[in-house]
Amino acid sequence: MSLKNRVTEDMKAAMRARDAERLSAIRMLLAAIKQREIDSRTEADDLAVLSIVEKLIKQRKDAIAQFAAGGRADLVARETAEVKVLAEYLPQQMSEAELSVAIEAAIAEAGAAGAAGMGRVMGLLKPRLAGRADIGQVSAIVKKRLLG
Repeated sequence: MSLKNRVTEDMKAAMRARDAERLSAIRMLLAAIKQREIDSRTEADDLAVLSIVEKLIKQRKDAIAQFAAGGRADLVARETAEVKVLAEYLPQQMSEAELSVAIEAAIAEAGAAGAAGMGRVMGLLKPRLAGRADIGQVSAIVKKRLLG
C-alpha cells in the first residue's frame, strides 16, 4: 500500500473513531499532498509524501518554539499532538552508526574534500536518507567531517 493510500485509510479510521485531533492532522497532511499534486500536476509518490511530512513536521516544530516563547501552552500542546501524528508516517530513523556509515560512503563516492565537495555529498545523501534522518543534522555532520 502506498503511503498516500495509508494516510487516506487512517483518515477514514479516525473519522470512524471520532478522533477529532488525529483527523485534523491527517486532513492537513492530505490537503498538503493534494496541493503538491496540483502544483506539480503529477501523482504524489511515497518520496514526495515523505518530503511533505518532513516539511509539515518542521513547520510544527518552529511553531511550537514560537508558541512556547509566547507562553501559549494550549497551542504548544496542539502542535505537539500534530507532530506525533505526522511522525507515524516517517520510516524508522537511522542510528548514529548507520548515519556515519552512509556519510562516509557518500564522501568516498563523491571523492569530496573540503567545502567544495559539500554539495556533491549532500546531493548523494538527500535522496538516500529521505525521511530516515534530519537533513539539517546530516549537513552539519558532513560539514564537520569535510572541514574538521
